[in-house]
Amino acid sequence: MSKFDQYEGFQVQSPETWTQFHKNKFDTKPFGDHDVEVKIECCGVCASDIHTITGGWGDQHFPLAVGHEIVGKALRVGPKVTLIKPGQRVGVGAQSWSCLECRQCKNDNETYCAKQMDTYGAVWPDSGVVTQGGYSSHVRTHEHWVFPIPDAIPSHLAAPMLCAGITSYSPLVRNGAGPGKKVGVVGLGGLGHFAVLFAKALGAETWVISRSHSKEADAKEMGADGFLATQDKDWNKDHLTTFDLIISTANNFGEGFDLSGYLALLDVHGKWVSVGLPEDATLNIKPQDLLSNGCLVGASHLGSRREMLEMFQLAADKGIKSWVETVPLSAENLSKTMQRLRKTDVRYRFTMVDYDKAFGA
Repeated sequence: MSKFDQYEGFQVQSPETWTQFHKNKFDTKPFGDHDVEVKIECCGVCASDIHTITGGWGDQHFPLAVGHEIVGKALRVGPKVTLIKPGQRVGVGAQSWSCLECRQCKNDNETYCAKQMDTYGAVWPDSGVVTQGGYSSHVRTHEHWVFPIPDAIPSHLAAPMLCAGITSYSPLVRNGAGPGKKVGVVGLGGLGHFAVLFAKALGAETWVISRSHSKEADAKEMGADGFLATQDKDWNKDHLTTFDLIISTANNFGEGFDLSGYLALLDVHGKWVSVGLPEDATLNIKPQDLLSNGCLVGASHLGSRREMLEMFQLAADKGIKSWVETVPLSAENLSKTMQRLRKTDVRYRFTMVDYDKAFGA
């Protein structure tokens, strides 16, 4: 019998069996003074889950339950918790801890803390317990990474915002997306569709840049002001040096990725911000491509607590509706959903639901 409290969840045993989910009990960290225990209602499905369980992002601690777009009810809170009350509907995203004491943490940059810990696959140094994700009955998390969700946002729509949403929102607001700005979004997938929705909600002129025209109708329905397809001849000619910001959600930097063509779209000191994390990929930059406009190339990782709360409030105020397909939680459905996502057979996010049927009320 384990000396730790245990939850139940759907785990993968190894990268070789990444399509096979098994319902197991697992240890969870001791309940701390600043912890919140959450009974999970639903969880979004993220490409990070696939990169992790297939081994694409390196070695992991198996068996492992993934899932880091978690929505549920706060059952109990530690004696020093001030940010969350029992009974609140809350969310937990991809990060579950940082030191809260370093320069980064004290400046709303806690996702860049050197000691940050992920919601699944990290090891608590004091107990050795491996963090387990949201395809589980419960999650136990420090209050700083537990977020109240406005009543106006249904749970199945709120869930994908906790990783994909904040990953797209943070670089937009940090780089000035708003009225009078022209924003490009490279790739219209799970991340890209959030970038379009939020860029429009912030008031920016928003364009989608994709390989083909296959998603143009979807982009326009989401509110995009324009659409560029890189397969077209001279695709960027009429837009050179006109974009203030480009958010890249690209999942492939390989052959045919025209970075020079993208960077040429940027105005003087315009910014290219990458949020996609392709496996074994290298972004090849020619110094000459940076000279004509002095453009800046960077990246972004999740977003701060302040930004998460602001994002949810914006979504509530503007009535933002992400495109989500719900799937009842089960081992079989997790397997099918992961395989569909790997083939990009989704428009544009999945959320696993019906947790009460999987784990009991």
